Amino acid sequence: MNNSYIFFLLIAILLSISQTTSHANNNEPGRPEIIDIGSRLELFTDDYLVEAVRGEATFRLHHPVPKEIVILHDQPWEGSGSGYHSIFHDGEKYRMYYKAWQHTASSDVSTVHPLFCACAESYDGINWIKPELGIHKFNGSEKNNIVFVSGEYKGFNIDAGHPAVFMDSNPEVSPDARYKAILISGSPKRGLAAFKSADGINWTLISDEPIITDGAFDSQNLAFWDSHNKVYRAYWRYFTEEDDNSRYKGLRSVRTAISKDFINWEKQTNIIFTDTLRQQLYTNQIKPYYRAPHILIGFPARYTDRGWSPSMEALPEPEERKARASKSQRYGTALTETILMVSRDGTTFKRWNEAFIRPGIERKGTWTYGDAYMGWHLVETRSDLPGAPEELSLYVTESYWKGNASALRRYTLRIDGFVSASASMKGGEIITKPVIFEGNKLNLNFSSSAAGEILVEIQDINGNPLDKYSLDECAPVFGDSLERAVTWKSGSDLSGISGKPVRIRFFIKDADLYSFRFK
Repeated sequence: MNNSYIFFLLIAILLSISQTTSHANNNEPGRPEIIDIGSRLELFTDDYLVEAVRGEATFRLHHPVPKEIVILHDQPWEGSGSGYHSIFHDGEKYRMYYKAWQHTASSDVSTVHPLFCACAESYDGINWIKPELGIHKFNGSEKNNIVFVSGEYKGFNIDAGHPAVFMDSNPEVSPDARYKAILISGSPKRGLAAFKSADGINWTLISDEPIITDGAFDSQNLAFWDSHNKVYRAYWRYFTEEDDNSRYKGLRSVRTAISKDFINWEKQTNIIFTDTLRQQLYTNQIKPYYRAPHILIGFPARYTDRGWSPSMEALPEPEERKARASKSQRYGTALTETILMVSRDGTTFKRWNEAFIRPGIERKGTWTYGDAYMGWHLVETRSDLPGAPEELSLYVTESYWKGNASALRRYTLRIDGFVSASASMKGGEIITKPVIFEGNKLNLNFSSSAAGEILVEIQDINGNPLDKYSLDECAPVFGDSLERAVTWKSGSDLSGISGKPVRIRFFIKDADLYSFRFK
């Protein structure tokens, strides 16, 4: 070994030690924590990155826009109790799975056929068809889209009416388990039964025993592959009677666990909310946001029994409401809607307590128990506006337990458009905690008025503007774009400060900032 080689080896070792010490000192006592965001997309659905909010700045929850009815569950094997939709994009096709059931809440005969799981498919997420699968018979015919039927199946008493189906994105998944489904099983094997499929149509059991047994399960119980943490996560319905924390005790809530193999689940715990408001949650609809998989986004259904009042009696279809209440008062006086919640660790959730999807303008089939349940999850679809970028489609129930057919309405939202950092024309600013990023440019997903704008300043860890990246040197950003690079007088190149601890100061005036990314 020559002396030159030894010299360069020593230099490499010393540099490695220096970098390790530098990163270790990032979070030493007395110094602020430095968050490595790399080139990830970051949203404002929580305050994880926020250090300060000043002036007129605030965080604004946005609401999806109702569009057309995409599915009417009007086939004889479907009905007014159809719901619990699972929706995902699969290559060139969109897939949907759902509960198919007829339930009449105001009648003594509420169930006219067993619960099924049926499917639909689409090539654009907007126009859906119900394929004739030819697998299961209904009234003697196999011309239907039924995927699962309720009943005895290899020792399980399967309830096909509470399905959750997903495409497994685990890179190590075997071809015969590319699709997975969670169904409820009753006695003698009570719990959640796991199924697998190679084509999403023909299914077999994964395990001879329920994979999870501790829970109420009387809702849509689901699981998925968490690509960020490389584990499977499950979320299911739970009553918190045994919870020592009094603020949750007695509530319909959500329990979670993780798994490496989808069969053995560990670290079971009730999810925790950062707020203290007592709320009843039916579904949870949690999944990684596909553009930022380190952030889990849920759309739970919130249940509120308002009781009888003049406003309750003024809501749509009062006679039908009274008939429902004659069976059970809550059938007539309980209301449901969708809220938004987010998590970065899968257990602790920031919950937006204002409704994300309200029941909407009063009309037939709305403002009732089972209304405004959002399907699991969202997908990207084309916009109705020619030349506009793609948008998010979300699918929400209407006319639940009414007549002979519940409906599914599509809603749209701009990409990343859940929550924005926003300010009035007076202006306000958001300053981040210290971060380390990777990339050469900063891109914003934003919308402004013609007179509004966003300015960005890059600061050192102590809050001092960096040379060439001050607010005064930033070119105002205005318009409405999913991705716009920020520029300063010196240009947009940030390669000189990439990998160094900085703070980001966003000055906002009559504009909404939805997300940002260094790349």
